[in-house]
Formats: sequence, structure tokens, C-alpha cells
Amino acid sequence: MTVVGNLPEVVSPDEWLAARKELLQREKEATRARDQINAARRRLPMVRMDKSYAFEGPDGTASLLNLFEGRTQLVMHHFMFAPEWDAMCPSCSSAADGIAGLRQLHVRNTTLVAVSRAPYAKIAAFRERMGWTFPWFSSYGSDFNYDFHTTLDDRVSPVLLHYRTEAELAEVGTPWTGGPWTESMRGTEMPGVSTFLRVGEDVFHTYSTYGRGIEEFHSGDQYLDLTALGRQEAWEEPGGRATPLGLEVGGPNLRLPDEYDV
Repeated sequence: MTVVGNLPEVVSPDEWLAARKELLQREKEATRARDQINAARRRLPMVRMDKSYAFEGPDGTASLLNLFEGRTQLVMHHFMFAPEWDAMCPSCSSAADGIAGLRQLHVRNTTLVAVSRAPYAKIAAFRERMGWTFPWFSSYGSDFNYDFHTTLDDRVSPVLLHYRTEAELAEVGTPWTGGPWTESMRGTEMPGVSTFLRVGEDVFHTYSTYGRGIEEFHSGDQYLDLTALGRQEAWEEPGGRATPLGLEVGGPNLRLPDEYDV
């Protein structure tokens, strides 16, 4: 990595402390705003999951209720791994590589799983290659990914990309081209995170997020945002501090976790 310039000003400890306290006030404001958003998220209405879905895992076929493993809440990563692919996408792999032990979720009555559209045999082989231990299921052959807008195909389900319909995309454009949805985009895989609540034997969908809504789960960004050089991406301010690494989500230098020479 090359440090280019425009580095932080060098000051005395007292000057640093004064600047740090000033920033602390803004951080507290952001924390309070985040608390309010989290509270609003908890107040969202929920939708009963009346449709049956079948997932394949290490013990065979499982229902959505089975994925809870008897706990009350379920957090689900929608990882991009299409049936015809030999590996999961590097961006989703960066998120998967950051999933550590799940004990702290389990003691809070919450289960975390991943779901992808690839057949389970491919998922299991790639999971073993990466050395990951989190539960990962296949939704191959079901409508699940389409219904949750992580596989986009207007022939199967109406397109809803980052909560925008085809008509809305025709006005604002897709994130990739800036233009409208086209037939050539059919089959596009998308990442996301969804949450569910179990009440007895009933399952409810409570939340889903996509795009930058899932960036906290990628590449250690939450740690990098605390550093002087940040994520080392071209858009960050102040500019000209470090050579962009091209390791952002979808970046040209993003690799599968076991392909880095570090």
C-alpha cells in the first residue's frame, strides 16, 4: 500500500484532545440518531410467511421454521451464489469471511444462517474450502430468492431492486448502468440481509436491507472507518491520502478470501 499524502496535521496532545472532543459530540449525535433508527426499525410492521419454502442443508430438507433451530429470531445473509457458478461472489465472500462465532447471537435467542441459490453440494464444497462454520443452506429450485428480491427476474417475480420497481428504475436508473431495467439483467444475483421472528409455529418477516444497508458486514469496514486511512477507496474524504486499493464491494481487486497473498 502506498501512502500518498494529505495526512492528518501533527499537533500537541492537548490540541489533539480538543479536536477529539469536538468530534466526539458529532459521534454522539450519530449514535443517538442510530438508536432512533433502530427503534423505528423495531416498530416496523411484519408479514406472516404463509408460503412454504424448502431449503437443503447438511441434514437434508429444512423449512424456514427449521432454520431458527428452536430460537426466537433469525438473521439471514442472502449470499450471491448462482447455480451455474463454481464459487460465491468475492464481495459476499468478504462478508462471509467476517462471520465469527455465533455464541453471542445464540444466547440472545437469535440464529444466523446464510442462504444461496446454488445446489447444496456446491455450497458445502465451497464452505469447506473457505473453512467457514456458519450454517449455510441452498434455496435451489424454490422461489425464495425471487420473492426476497435477491435474484431478479421479471419472468418469475416483479423486479424490486433496492425497493425500486421497474417503473421507478426507468426514472432513476439501476446502480450498474444508470439506465432502466432490461431483459439482459434477468437472473441478476443480489446480496442482502433479512430478519425473521418466530411466534410459536408461525414465522414473520420483519426486515430486509440491500446495497449500502449491508456494508457494515463487509471487509472489516467498521474497523477501517476508525482509522486515518479509512477504507482506502477513491470516494473517501479527505482525498489524496492513500492509493485506492480497488477492494470495495465489486472492486476490480476483490478476490476470494483464500486468493490473497497476505
